[in-house]
Amino acid sequence: MLNFELYNPTNLVFGKGQIEKLGSLVPKGAKILLAYGGGSIFKNGIHQQVIDNLKGFEIVEFGGIEPNPHFETLMKAVAIIKEQKIDFILAVGGGSVIDGVKFISAAVDFDGNPIDILQKRLLIKENAVPFGTVLTLPATGSEMNSGAVVTIEATQEKLAFGGSALFPKFSICDPTVIVSLPKRQLQNGVVDAYTHVMEQYLTYPHDGYLQDRIAEGILQTLIEVGPKVVENPGDYALASNFMWSCTMALNGLIQKGVPSDWATHMIGHELTALYGIDHARTLAIIAPSLYKVMLETKKQKLAQYGKRIFNLEGTEEEIATKAIEKTVEFFHTMGMNTKLSDYTQDYDKAADFIVKRFDQRGWKGLGEKQNITLEKVKSIVEMSY
Repeated sequence: MLNFELYNPTNLVFGKGQIEKLGSLVPKGAKILLAYGGGSIFKNGIHQQVIDNLKGFEIVEFGGIEPNPHFETLMKAVAIIKEQKIDFILAVGGGSVIDGVKFISAAVDFDGNPIDILQKRLLIKENAVPFGTVLTLPATGSEMNSGAVVTIEATQEKLAFGGSALFPKFSICDPTVIVSLPKRQLQNGVVDAYTHVMEQYLTYPHDGYLQDRIAEGILQTLIEVGPKVVENPGDYALASNFMWSCTMALNGLIQKGVPSDWATHMIGHELTALYGIDHARTLAIIAPSLYKVMLETKKQKLAQYGKRIFNLEGTEEEIATKAIEKTVEFFHTMGMNTKLSDYTQDYDKAADFIVKRFDQRGWKGLGEKQNITLEKVKSIVEMSY
């Protein structure tokens, strides 16, 4: 097992009615920026719940954070915080709102041009404005980690960043909030979490036995509850297991002591930036092609995955190949199209565009072995057409 440090200071407050604890979780006397997205929190009553439980606090509201939060939008919030001397941020929303708040938190007191946080992938270890979250859409795990992804609209770039100062102080996770979510968002959440696990699990055999078993447990749970929760989000057993699986998929635990990949995400981010395709759906497009192109490297772990998750039998190569097919079947069950041509007619420029981008950034080798070369990236994207 690889050496590791596990640090996660987020106070996760999980279950029915936990929004009632909000007033005791926010620091006394804090002036709050309440950040949210397109306004669904008004329709489902969560906004009112938040306001009711923050009586006595001074609140400034900032709405309109996009599904892939834009740097340009977030900088407007940074200006408000500076101007109004706000000292705490509350993100009420899904992963995009929480990611946006992480950037806002980092940018307020950043010494330099905040765009460098994204373009230079700087680690933020201090001088971040404290923030908490009220999760409304399970998917990204952003409520219990220190990473985020933000889009620079001007350059069509979707870039990741993070750092130890960007853990939420607390996150309230009430599974009952998902009852009003559209099916598409629930489908996205399941596939996003599933792929997060795969990025940390589907590499090569190693000595992290427990990490593998926890990862497999999350995958099996998502396969079990995913299709059902989309149809019946009011079922508390389904909703709670779905929400907790999404958090566990990316709170750092299963990544410790083991290799990880993340190439599917890096390529997928470019498809979102280029075509505006939902993040989870880009992962469903890219992941199967990546597994096929990298079959020789990932064959042993694909076979383990096939045996343990889908009870497949055969030779190692047969099981590995069938495991990819089973993964595609699951994505289809979750309402995902798995070809880029299902989303755009302008797909044939994607491979060259992405390869050029990665080359300009110096991203010559991706994946757990840094062996996903630019040539392989091109093959993966073209195979996804």
